[in-house]
Amino acid sequence: MDINLLKRLIRVVEKSDITDFSVQEGDLKVRISKRVDGTTGQYVQPQIFQQPAASPQIETKQDSAQTAKPDSSSNLHEIKSPIVGTFYRAPAPDADPYIQVGDEIMEGTVLCIVEAMKLMNEIESDVSGKIVKILVENATPVEYNQPLFLIEKK
Repeated sequence: MDINLLKRLIRVVEKSDITDFSVQEGDLKVRISKRVDGTTGQYVQPQIFQQPAASPQIETKQDSAQTAKPDSSSNLHEIKSPIVGTFYRAPAPDADPYIQVGDEIMEGTVLCIVEAMKLMNEIESDVSGKIVKILVENATPVEYNQPLFLIEKK
């Protein structure tokens, strides 16, 4: 969920007579509530709660090797998700993926789409190089700052 949207929702709740507001998107549940003490009329800051993901994540040794951060001395560069959403390798279900492992790419090449709140956000490479590893399966949820690709810089 977009942090700017959360801020706008908080402002709406603060400025209105609403005392409790909640919304759920997939496994993410946000609850904004404010309490007004009836005797003094004192305002209490809204609170946001996030429900943890329902399914536990099990990491295998192979998974940890895939998600290991590259050394600063290595020539590998991570492309990370700038937002929370659903990762898609292709522009449509029946289309070819944007890139494959081994592809040579230029800075600005579209690598994937991350869908957030029904908006399709194209993720572009910020370096030129060769795709070494795709770290996320197609049509799976991704978190903010989660590594998506490893690129060997030119």
